[in-house]
Amino acid sequence: MIKEAILLAGGLGTRLQKIVPCLPKPLAPVNGRPFIEYLMDFLIRNNIRKFILSVGYKQEEFASHFANDYKGCQIIFSVENEPLGTGGGISKALDFAESEDVLVINADTLFRINISSFYSFHNKNNFEFSIALRQMEDVSRYGSVEIDNDNRVVGFTEKNSKTGSGYINGGVYLIKKDFLKKMNLPSKFSLEKDCLEKYFNSMKIGGFPSIGYFLDIGIPEDYEKAQYELKKS
Repeated sequence: MIKEAILLAGGLGTRLQKIVPCLPKPLAPVNGRPFIEYLMDFLIRNNIRKFILSVGYKQEEFASHFANDYKGCQIIFSVENEPLGTGGGISKALDFAESEDVLVINADTLFRINISSFYSFHNKNNFEFSIALRQMEDVSRYGSVEIDNDNRVVGFTEKNSKTGSGYINGGVYLIKKDFLKKMNLPSKFSLEKDCLEKYFNSMKIGGFPSIGYFLDIGIPEDYEKAQYELKKS
């Protein structure tokens, strides 16, 4: 059972800075609360008891808000003194993880998957890396992920290069703790571009389809949508 999660909260959030100029994107207020708290509440309901926050941009804002605890759950900060990219941030944060399989989540996204089923899927198929996939009517904004009949990832499509329905990367992962270390990647790298899209043919990567509630506050329109959609959360 998964008990800890890495939350990727180190990005600059440039598209949202016009609306929330003074805070990192995961701390953007939604109905008077930081968005990241909605994500953490969801994870607590799914038995997560330890959070590893991968932070960089305005890292002091996270420490000021949370200290080392949230609703009785431990918080550890993995600090990027310079931007390491999504892959570099994960690799550094994995040093603070205790489990063999670690849940990793983009902290500006709320994707309400069944985490227990995701974990069973990951282990049953002996995947090294698993991606929670959200089925969308139009994948053009995000790019898409292709899977075969065995739910193994067999391809990625760039943003705006494909329209219509398909699966997108939902920003929720399960990863073997030693997965990135054994690949001999640099300290700064993109998980998506420099790892997944480059080496998916030689790695055992799984895609877990879901139609669970999905919200990415990366653009102003969806940040505004969060204000009323999460009122009852």
